[in-house]
Amino acid sequence: MLEDIKYIIIPFLALLTAQIIKFSIESVKEKKLKWGRLFNGCGGMPSSHTTFVFSLTTVILLEEGYQSPLFAISLVFSMIVAYDAMGLRKESGNQATMINRLIDEMIEQDTKTGFKKLKEQLGHNPSEVVAGIFYGSLFAFLFVSLL
Repeated sequence: MLEDIKYIIIPFLALLTAQIIKFSIESVKEKKLKWGRLFNGCGGMPSSHTTFVFSLTTVILLEEGYQSPLFAISLVFSMIVAYDAMGLRKESGNQATMINRLIDEMIEQDTKTGFKKLKEQLGHNPSEVVAGIFYGSLFAFLFVSLL
């Protein structure tokens, strides 16, 4: 049964466990439970987006081989996701930080802005993405070996 749906089950299990790891790391760091991290995949160690796509790519590699067009498509897609996590989304997070500082300054001046603070933790640093690549690949390799 699991053999038939491994292309779906393994990536989702990898994603779920990456979120649990992220929750655990951040809860220990903050010395309080960070429940929101179980549902918010943006930012943090490891990159759950990267874990998700690279676990799928690894399953395809192991099942279809490196010459498979499906593997090539998945690898290209995974590289785009990893690049986006470090690049565009990271820069968007930096911009949100600066906008939030401006909002804070406006509020300090007793100005009614009507602006809500933006979410700042959007992207990843390279080590978080690399950790996601390794974790997703290792997770998929172990589960394919067990099935």
